[in-house]
Amino acid sequence: MTFNDIFKSSFLENITSVSILDMVVALVLAFGIGMFIFLVYKKTCQSVMYSSSFGTTLVALTMITTVVILAVTSNVVLSLGMVGALSIVRFRTAIKEPLDIAFLFWSIAVGIVLAAGMIPLAVIGSIVIGIILLVFVNKKSHCNPYIVVLSCTDSVAEKNAKAFLENQVQKCVVKSKTASKGQIELNLEIRMKNDNTDFINALSEMDGISSAVLVSYNGEYMG
Repeated sequence: MTFNDIFKSSFLENITSVSILDMVVALVLAFGIGMFIFLVYKKTCQSVMYSSSFGTTLVALTMITTVVILAVTSNVVLSLGMVGALSIVRFRTAIKEPLDIAFLFWSIAVGIVLAAGMIPLAVIGSIVIGIILLVFVNKKSHCNPYIVVLSCTDSVAEKNAKAFLENQVQKCVVKSKTASKGQIELNLEIRMKNDNTDFINALSEMDGISSAVLVSYNGEYMG
């Protein structure tokens, strides 16, 4: 085999199987939709600390997926090799918020659809998904749940504290109770009537109450 034969190899001919215009259009659209996904994530982020690196990852993931699928669709042999190569990749980063998984799949799906040439589906589908997320994720309940953590010295103080709370809030439910010698700790879920939290100050001054803590509860709950 001579150098001339090497340059005539079908491997080099496959490079031009995807036109430059198709590459540019796909990558520009991937970047644009990736930025849209990033903005929706920024508006709907439910984490305690907002992660800008995760938002950047969404944009990069959309473009990377587009590049990979463009390569796969241009060559059947390459697609088989790509499947084998990607099968050994393992991601160790823990996903703390379930909603983050939806954004990851959204970015990957957009990259695949764009590279397949289904531009209207990618654009319209992303707009619809973005609107749905903005509406439902940012929808706030009119009565947010809170957790009250009480430390009582005896059962009498416990009963008095519960009776006081039931008069001050809309709903009061015991979630957990820990009893030890000379100490009772209660975790109660409450629904407040308004934004006034002065009842916690009065609760902490009651006889037999060592401490009273009010915590905003953003986890999953029933009812």
